[in-house]
Amino acid sequence: MRRGNFQEGTVDYAAVGATSAHDLMSYPPERSVPAEASWRLGSGEVRFASSAEALLAWAALRGAGLEITDVRPAAGPMYSGVGFDAEGAPVAPSRLEADQRFDVDGTPYVAAGTTIRVHGRVKGMNADGELRVISATEEPRRVAFALGTVGSSVVSGEESFAVEWTDSDEVRFVVRAFDRPVSPLYRLLPPLVKRRRRELFQGYLRAISPLFTTPA
Repeated sequence: MRRGNFQEGTVDYAAVGATSAHDLMSYPPERSVPAEASWRLGSGEVRFASSAEALLAWAALRGAGLEITDVRPAAGPMYSGVGFDAEGAPVAPSRLEADQRFDVDGTPYVAAGTTIRVHGRVKGMNADGELRVISATEEPRRVAFALGTVGSSVVSGEESFAVEWTDSDEVRFVVRAFDRPVSPLYRLLPPLVKRRRRELFQGYLRAISPLFTTPA
């Protein structure tokens, strides 16, 4: 099991980690537009393992047509956060030393604290920006990470990606996000924020799903 959170450095929004809030869609961070979608990828351990591997190799972003450059892993070990024992008592924080892994072209896998630059357009809409992995989780039945904007983007906010293997043997891909318009055009035309997010979600799905199903 690997878990990592990273606080060093500054993202350009205050509500760090808000994509994990159960009431995100009802109470998003101020002036932001929330979004979430969930798709069935299949079932079984093999499907979960292959989908999780693709997710950690940045396949979702690349599948949306984004080029990933300037990948900078965090220096030093990751802080794993506070855990709890069987009685619910807090366990002292620890450091997580994780072996760095790489995809076939040598790009480091997703890890907490990693900063990347993305370049591209989604249906003519700018998708450039600098992003930081603010958290990453690898558990036996769930693999997930969250990205926060650092700068140079038309929106400010966060998005999280998760591949989950449920108790019913179903494998699901869940994406959640909130975006606050930053550029003058997006602030003037708020519907563009939703359109941009919808196109990104569809690109993520094309990359991860073997079936490219409709959202459920």
